[in-house]
Amino acid sequence: MDTRKPLPIQRDWVAKSLAGTLLGFGLALCISGLFVRLNPGMALPVKGQLAMWMLPPIWLGTLAGSYFFSSGLRAWLWLGGANLLLAAVLAAISASSGA
Repeated sequence: MDTRKPLPIQRDWVAKSLAGTLLGFGLALCISGLFVRLNPGMALPVKGQLAMWMLPPIWLGTLAGSYFFSSGLRAWLWLGGANLLLAAVLAAISASSGA
């Protein structure tokens, strides 16, 4: 019979959950915006639908992936950095296209 104690739930699951939820949404918006900006020749109804329907898988994938970080702080820092980087790229592309 196994008498080992089960591992306790880690305390930073709330921080990881919030990072994945909040920053994952921002990440999904930036990726969707980049998709729209980088495909100017695509028909608007198709582009709009693809941009809209790519949000949930990216958002939920980021939320699920946030639990692989070793701590909540690392999740916030890495996802926050990715958000800042993608937002800057999106802003630079938008500024260069004149829209």
